[in-house]
Amino acid sequence: MVREEIEEREEAWLSPYAVRSRDSRGREREEKLDPLRTCFMRDRDRIIHSKSFRRLKHKTQVFLAPEGDHYRTRLTHTLEVSQISRTIARALRLNEDLTEAIALGHDLGHTPFGHMGEEAFRDLTPTPFRHNEQSLRVVEVLEYGGKGLNLTWEVRDGILNHTGSSPMPATLEGRVVRIADRIAYVNHDIDDAIRAGILVESDLPRSTVEVLGTRHNQRIDTLVRDMVEESRGVDDIRLSSVVASALDELRDFLFERVYIGSVAKEEEDKAITVLRALFGFYLEHPEEMPEEYRSGEDDIRVRVCDYVAGMTDRYAMRKYHEHFLPRVWVGEL
Repeated sequence: MVREEIEEREEAWLSPYAVRSRDSRGREREEKLDPLRTCFMRDRDRIIHSKSFRRLKHKTQVFLAPEGDHYRTRLTHTLEVSQISRTIARALRLNEDLTEAIALGHDLGHTPFGHMGEEAFRDLTPTPFRHNEQSLRVVEVLEYGGKGLNLTWEVRDGILNHTGSSPMPATLEGRVVRIADRIAYVNHDIDDAIRAGILVESDLPRSTVEVLGTRHNQRIDTLVRDMVEESRGVDDIRLSSVVASALDELRDFLFERVYIGSVAKEEEDKAITVLRALFGFYLEHPEEMPEEYRSGEDDIRVRVCDYVAGMTDRYAMRKYHEHFLPRVWVGEL
């Protein structure tokens, strides 16, 4: 059987610190083993074929409704995280399929309009809205008609704990994604900010340039190489102190110059207004939501959040126009 051959190759090739597919803690609902794919390969495929994954292509990364074709969306961010994570996992002989599944699923719960969408929902639900927790809810509950994707424990742990505010993932594969996520967004947000005319390369802090490099590819190469060198042969995933400090400094610089108060964020208040208005509308008119969100054991505020948070940017705008802007009637003269 092909799957068994793959598992045997894992046993021979993977690092002692890697997760073997056959050692997975399993799924909440037991399933028959696939003859061709390991459990983590199946998880990766389920995520790629999910509706939530497809919607990422029309969700904002940083720039709301950008005019250019080359700005990142939540989907392209996810693919960049996956690529960086897989490169690191392969170099460290970790389970690449597990790493890829976590990377592809880590942002499925992100709202429309980037992190401002997350801010819009923060005080509207019984517990504060967090996109990593919503990503887990997507794969455990919301996908596949309310049945969820029934992913393995290791993938769900990695999705939940990929952010800096959450506990450390239990697997090294999850820890790779956690750092790769930051490597990806810090660097591609610089790239997009330069494209938008908000920054020029000479604006970057000199201290970070000296450590990481001047160009986009140089910075990523430095970070990936450092991470591999520091993590090889140990039961941990880490950057050297010098490189980690440079990455943190670059992130702080982006918060000051791009994420807060720049022209890229001019429309944030409008985006928050749109999402809060939609939330309030569906809270008062749950019959206007699709059937799958109208009933269930969860608090109505949670179900409304599930629906609105799952929208793409353009679908949210369309629904806002539909419910809050007057229609234009054209009659005969």
